[in-house]
Amino acid sequence: MIKKEVLEALNNQINAETYSAYMYLSMAAHFEHMGLSGFAHWMKVQYQEESAHAIKFFNYVTGRGGRVMLKAVDQVPVDFDGVVDIFEKTLAHENHVTSLINNLMDISIAVSDHASQSFFKWFVDEQVEEEANVEKILATLKLINGEGNGVFMMDRELGQRVFVDPNVVA
Repeated sequence: MIKKEVLEALNNQINAETYSAYMYLSMAAHFEHMGLSGFAHWMKVQYQEESAHAIKFFNYVTGRGGRVMLKAVDQVPVDFDGVVDIFEKTLAHENHVTSLINNLMDISIAVSDHASQSFFKWFVDEQVEEEANVEKILATLKLINGEGNGVFMMDRELGQRVFVDPNVVA
């Protein structure tokens, strides 16, 4: 049985992952409106990843005998100031999610929930990758000042991203 403190934090994390998914879908919509289908595709893959993370947490809670308690999702941003702004907001958000994951780990350590610590390790590693990917894109966008032909080249590149569902075991 999952410990009460960990269960509460996990339910909050399911909400946070759902918010993240919705936020990335909002960013995808903004990119579609700008005519940047590759950037939109990249954000749609982010949406899929965050949705899959929410399900991964959901399945963990139910698998440990806990009850998932879904909460309302806050309004996400819908207006942005171009590609650099969106990726700056994306990096800030991923930094925030990292702090949430670290908090989950801290809680599981404090209550000696070793199974949850093992489960959270995957997310700790995932956040390192998420932040690095966004930092790389943001650095490139800043090099080209977020405009011109470089944006169109990046649009093609980002459109090639493929979603890999972490809930499917190969």
